[in-house]
Amino acid sequence: MINPRGTRRRLALSVIVVFAIVAVFVVRLVDIQVVRAASITEKASERRTIPVTTYGVRGSIVDANGVVLADSVERFDITAAPVNVKLDKTWMRKDGKLVQVPTAEAIQAIANITSTDPNVLYATLTKDPKSKFAYLTKAVTLDVFKKVRALQIPWVYSELHPSRTYPNGAIAGNLVGFFPSDKPLAGLELKQDSCLASRNGSSTYESSADGIRLPGSTIVEKDAKNGGTLHLTIDADLQWYLQQVLSDQGTALGADWGNAMVVRVADGHIMADADWPTVDPNHIDGTPDPNNWGARSFSSPFEPGSIMKPATFASLLDAGVITPETHVTVPGIYTEGLPAGSKIKDSWAHGDINMTATGVLMNSSNIGTAILSKNLSLKKRHAYLEAFGFNSDTAVDFLGESSGSVLPLDQTDSITNLTQQFGQGMSATSAQIASMYQTLGNGGVHMPLTLVSGCEQADGTMTDVPSTAGTRVVSESAAKTTVQMMEIVATQGSVHSVISIPGYRIAAKTGTAEVAEGGVYTSDRIVSVAGLIPAEAPAYAIVVTFAKPDTMRTSAAAAPAFNAIMKQVIKTFRITPSTGSVPNLPVTW
Repeated sequence: MINPRGTRRRLALSVIVVFAIVAVFVVRLVDIQVVRAASITEKASERRTIPVTTYGVRGSIVDANGVVLADSVERFDITAAPVNVKLDKTWMRKDGKLVQVPTAEAIQAIANITSTDPNVLYATLTKDPKSKFAYLTKAVTLDVFKKVRALQIPWVYSELHPSRTYPNGAIAGNLVGFFPSDKPLAGLELKQDSCLASRNGSSTYESSADGIRLPGSTIVEKDAKNGGTLHLTIDADLQWYLQQVLSDQGTALGADWGNAMVVRVADGHIMADADWPTVDPNHIDGTPDPNNWGARSFSSPFEPGSIMKPATFASLLDAGVITPETHVTVPGIYTEGLPAGSKIKDSWAHGDINMTATGVLMNSSNIGTAILSKNLSLKKRHAYLEAFGFNSDTAVDFLGESSGSVLPLDQTDSITNLTQQFGQGMSATSAQIASMYQTLGNGGVHMPLTLVSGCEQADGTMTDVPSTAGTRVVSESAAKTTVQMMEIVATQGSVHSVISIPGYRIAAKTGTAEVAEGGVYTSDRIVSVAGLIPAEAPAYAIVVTFAKPDTMRTSAAAAPAFNAIMKQVIKTFRITPSTGSVPNLPVTW
């Protein structure tokens, strides 16, 4: 039987308990919202919002086959929150245990790992004690980062910071340039920064009073954007080979510098462009002379000498004022129409020689070239030179590129009028010379030189694709005939035994140019060999140049390097042996 009085007592007790619990909550709520509000607000304010830079990855630079020449690697910035640093003691893992140590000991441990001055670290931490963020050191390797993290110092943090590396070292260092820290400083790294550059993003996270990152508190304010991939036309293996050949031959000659370029005739693509000496972008301090940090082929014009002559002969042939068999009597000294005391000479002493136009080119006669040039007006010859690309930057528009110099008509005196036709009294870059040979090999059609084939965006689209439109400079007949005349140079000229390659027809021209300093020609020389292979259907143009050689001061100094590079071009691009025979063009009459 149920006792009504007991039931009422239990119900009353339950009500009292409920009211007691509610009362506790009310009191607690009042305590939090009223009594302790200021204190709690103060503690909440100790939660800190930490800004974080999210780094985009700078784009890679790759050769025509995808070989990486410049890339970004993971590096880490070591940071700190000075506001959390207690200058007497701090926690740090030591001998496998997390213990309290003097803060100076922790700073020294960071310094030892990061190879940083501990005094600099201490100054950084104490400069603004209320600061929530400061850099201790930047761009450390993954190994260093792991060692710092293993210390477990509570006020030390890190940020991922991609940095630049050049996995193939000095290969194409003259073209690629370098990005030593926060900005590009040379070469394609700087010139093509609009393609390669990344965009950093930003985010924030909440940190507790003791510096612990609060999970789930990250807010992305701006997404990072990676840079594009820059595609080059060069072949890294061929580039390496050219650099080795230039180094070996340049050292043997005691030359100041050397340059070699290989251009594909059909489209003007630069397959290799090597300099010696050159720079390793990973260690630019190893190349103390800034003149060796870039690409001389674009930035360093010189008086090219006789390798210019094919442009002159192609112009005269195109204008119809000579043929390969045109007769000319070449005297030992030429003074006609020149200022008193001025004269044009050949590189060897001789009396009157009856040469054909082909013989003039084969013997590299300055006098014969000057006589034949007078068959065409200066105005027209000047127009041909500019049509070949002299006096203008190439389409590559390389950083620091020079356009060389062909004097304006009204500044061309009676001697420069003739000497520029054989490469003196004017200047050109190796790139312009290579472009001229490309034009002759391509049936008289100039294709814009191309080093960058495009910028590949993150979505795979290709932008900044260069123009492929060609421009006719001379007729196909004039270009072909000039190449045939150059074959006679390669088979009968002074260096034919050095540059010839069994089974292949070669068209070539040598050049030995005097070097002017302070307006006066010196005994120094710039020596070159340029040519086309195979001559019957040119596929590649090659130019090799050495400046101021000591042991040999004629174009023969460049011939071994030209021959070696031409052989490598044959191997690299699998050029089949030539068909047909060298044309039989008379050189005398």
